[in-house]
Amino acid sequence: MFGPAVAGVLGCAWLLFLPSRPRSTEVLPAAQPSSSAVPEVGERSATRKRTNNSTDPNDDDHDDERSYVFRLPSGDPTTLSCEEARTIVAQVRAGLAYAPDKVQSTGFATAAADWLDPHGLLSLAKDAPTFRAIARAAPELIGDIEEPSARGCASALAPAAVVEQWSNELREAFDRGRKVLRAANAESAKAAASEPLPQVGLAREVAFELGRRAGAFEAAYGPEGTRLADEARRRFFPPLDKTGWSKVVLASAVRAYVPLVDPHGEWAPFDEESRIYEVDLSSRPPSRLWGRAVPTALGVRVTDGAAAPLLVDDVVLAVSRVATAGLPLEQVDQLGFAASEARAPLSASVLRDGKILEIELGKKDETAVSSHTRAGAELPSERMAFGDGDVLVVEIKDVRDDLGDELASLLTASREQNVRKLVGLVLDLRGNGGGSTDGALGALSLFLPGAPLFAMKRRDGTIEVDRATVPRERDGWALPVATFVDGMTASAAEMIAGALATYKRGPTIGTATFGKGCAQEYVDDDAHAGVLRLTTLVYALPDGTPVQRVGLVPQLRFPFAPQGGNAALDREAKLPHAAPAWRGPDLRDAALMKAAETPWPSHGGNVGPCHDAEVCHALRTLGIPKRPPVAKH
Repeated sequence: MFGPAVAGVLGCAWLLFLPSRPRSTEVLPAAQPSSSAVPEVGERSATRKRTNNSTDPNDDDHDDERSYVFRLPSGDPTTLSCEEARTIVAQVRAGLAYAPDKVQSTGFATAAADWLDPHGLLSLAKDAPTFRAIARAAPELIGDIEEPSARGCASALAPAAVVEQWSNELREAFDRGRKVLRAANAESAKAAASEPLPQVGLAREVAFELGRRAGAFEAAYGPEGTRLADEARRRFFPPLDKTGWSKVVLASAVRAYVPLVDPHGEWAPFDEESRIYEVDLSSRPPSRLWGRAVPTALGVRVTDGAAAPLLVDDVVLAVSRVATAGLPLEQVDQLGFAASEARAPLSASVLRDGKILEIELGKKDETAVSSHTRAGAELPSERMAFGDGDVLVVEIKDVRDDLGDELASLLTASREQNVRKLVGLVLDLRGNGGGSTDGALGALSLFLPGAPLFAMKRRDGTIEVDRATVPRERDGWALPVATFVDGMTASAAEMIAGALATYKRGPTIGTATFGKGCAQEYVDDDAHAGVLRLTTLVYALPDGTPVQRVGLVPQLRFPFAPQGGNAALDREAKLPHAAPAWRGPDLRDAALMKAAETPWPSHGGNVGPCHDAEVCHALRTLGIPKRPPVAKH
């Protein structure tokens, strides 16, 4: 579906709680003092991975060696009963790290109509009457899903009746187009099945064109073509009655509601849960059948990154006899993961060079490199002269789950190079929107082994403390370190820079950061219908300094050129309903803090050359004592 745009462009750190690798956490009593009101929310927040505690080896949802296990999507509309919708909304309101604001009906109606419409025909098209019906029902619909009432969720019935009638009209237009006979040859059928979905203008015209393409395909491929054309008709225009559509309306209402009370939260059904997770930031990302695929009238055409036995321009018509025509984009993405990661090979129907072929997906090639090897996992770095030695500048654009391991490997390799000695390390966090809290803790363990780092506060006042692990002796870094930051440095990246600065382990250089001090968790919803990503905590730096809506003021100011976005506008504090700043307890270990302080040597003017002149200019600010770091107020 065309999910509603969520405010904000950067992400907070996400917490991964895996059964095989517990997080180093302490819990302080709820009475732990703090200096501000209950926090609200953050951005691509820290999230805990949904886990399954089943010990049944035949349980498809059991956590195994894979990071994620996604099921094959059904292609059916997402539905929720009234009780399920209320259960999820109650769970969201109770679990948030702050008391949610009142949901405004205007924004709610727009978002609900958006989620209701997977292809822009049912409520978004110019001639669709559905949005007006949803807008009229929005105030009562919000009340129905927020609070139980004797009448149930009757507010969903009026827009559901409009959707039912409109869907029937579009189905009739599809049928008229399907009867328009064109040349029944493989070339015309291939074009009909391969072309992207028509641009949405008037829904009736688009429905007619979809029917025309389905008819051309059907005429060329006989009974199999008829079966797939019938499935396309059913998917694009589901034959639901008013009661059935009311459940679709309720599901769309929940999908709209969650981001309106938690701008960084989301609910998705199990058919589409892959959209919830930051899969590319995992240490073991799942493999996929394609890098990109676009929906067509009859299936899904692979346009990039085809994994064998698929080829670019193949049109996947069905997987395990489940047709792909009419799949929402979120289900297309999940299909790419689920079919690739299936425990047993799956059959698929594919249109290739005008012929329908049956191929086997998911067959493992034992000689191939592991599918979990992340492409481009190595950290970009540059080594340049600094005084009597060299400094290593490491570019970190995302805080991945295994950042600590990646950084340790890079440092080991750099120390072994037969060149001048390394005298310092700079972590370039400019433009880094965050990522994994585990990744941040892993990276910080190299510089602050075993240190208590971040206080994370829940709504009930309970404070959890994240502590760095102790790395292998050979992985530790005892030499000077510093960080480059800018206005787009956020969340887990702010954790790294802020912890190093507050422990006086290494200065920050650059401009004020984004100010995202939040945490999210992945949890199965209580209705057992899908998955929630929900903001549940806010965090503070080791000395208690707030990050949420505040950010960091670097100790060494340097005017880095913007790397994207509007630094003046893109701030957490500008985000509607963002959490207030929260000051936590001072967690710093005095002995460790004294031992951690490692001043930079003087460079004596010998810096560079650097590939980026700005880097050399910024490095020249090091080696000069500056004031201690403060948060931006």
